[in-house]
Amino acid sequence: MHSSDNIVKQSHTFFSVKKLIMLCSFLPIIANAAVANPIIADQDFAQCKVNLVERAEKSGFSSYITETVIGELSPIKRVIALDKKQPEFTQTFEQYIKARVSDYHVRVGKKKLIKNKKLFDTLEEKYGVPRQYLVSFWGLETVFGKHKGKMSVLNSLATLACDERRSEFFTLELLNLFTLIETRQVSVEQLQGSWAGAMGHMQFMPTAFLKYAIDGDNDGKVDIWKSEVDALTTAANYLNKIDWQAKERWGREVKLPENFAFEKVVFDQYYPLNYFKELGVKKTNNQSLSSYDIQAELYLPSGHKGPAFLLYPNFNVIMTWNLSKSYALSVGLLANKLVGAKGLEFLQQEQTKVTPYSVVQMKNLQSQLNALGFETGEPDGIWGPKSRDAIRSFQLQHQLIADGYPNKEVFSTITLVLSEAKFIKQSSNQES
Repeated sequence: MHSSDNIVKQSHTFFSVKKLIMLCSFLPIIANAAVANPIIADQDFAQCKVNLVERAEKSGFSSYITETVIGELSPIKRVIALDKKQPEFTQTFEQYIKARVSDYHVRVGKKKLIKNKKLFDTLEEKYGVPRQYLVSFWGLETVFGKHKGKMSVLNSLATLACDERRSEFFTLELLNLFTLIETRQVSVEQLQGSWAGAMGHMQFMPTAFLKYAIDGDNDGKVDIWKSEVDALTTAANYLNKIDWQAKERWGREVKLPENFAFEKVVFDQYYPLNYFKELGVKKTNNQSLSSYDIQAELYLPSGHKGPAFLLYPNFNVIMTWNLSKSYALSVGLLANKLVGAKGLEFLQQEQTKVTPYSVVQMKNLQSQLNALGFETGEPDGIWGPKSRDAIRSFQLQHQLIADGYPNKEVFSTITLVLSEAKFIKQSSNQES
């Protein structure tokens, strides 16, 4: 489970632990610190460590944690840079999918399904999570254990905890990692992982490890680094506890009719499946959607010129693992291919006719939309729900196809609108 803006971590306790830090427990440890960008200033990190010691002492940790472990923490300069360049934000949907739902992932994933059949039989029966999803997560997180990460988890989390952008989230993860160390569930020597502090075959964050970890091979300890059984069992337990619906799929690729009524669909909102059936949405083979009683959300990762998906409740469960729709679609599409599906129909037939936008362009567009009264929140360059809604509202007002996507028509139209507004204002000033 990656840790990023686009990540929500859920947890379930598997032992009694009073040191599990709740989200509302404390204030951020460096709320007023001036943090250099992208490198944390030495004096700020030193002060951050002082604050960490204070919080750890209040939480009842031993002197080993407050003096030795915290005392040896040091920042990793590269971590902040990596945090700002996550592929969910810097790659097009096509680039993202092609890199993750690859022939290699499918070929090796199918071998893993065969090799671990007995384990997956047990996990499906006990937790209700189909095996192809567990293998899909495994492949996407670490390429089936090949790339578990070699960075110091302690120093990565400390670096992010001492960066003001998401200080509190990573501070909580670090404190929960201290609990894992103090209760001897992990050793400091084991703690290697990703730049964001995720660990093991399935890339669990410390909080998730604390609350979901299962000793799947019954050897008396949980080892998510070396034991595939422990890692996969923990993943099944995690998905089960966050309400995976055993008899439902994640969603499906669909075809929209020509002249689809975009004005009748608000994005990031669920509707009964029958609603989309009435709007003429069909399966990719042109067959009608079923009348199954399930809620669905329409998602267009590249706008109306790209592929279209209906997303079901299990998609939100995948998003709990990693709050990125591109990631969640990769999980679903790879899982489909592992059990014989063709994959993404749209990309097999044609390429998305959309010019990619940059983070800088998106931030500028968000600022322009805000100026015109279409609220996107603080400009961050991320095409999230607020931006989709603001773009859709702008498109509807200016008779554009309301797909909520930042395409060239949106960029050119908003430039024209702002230019006209500026001209009118200048003319008014001259007249007065």
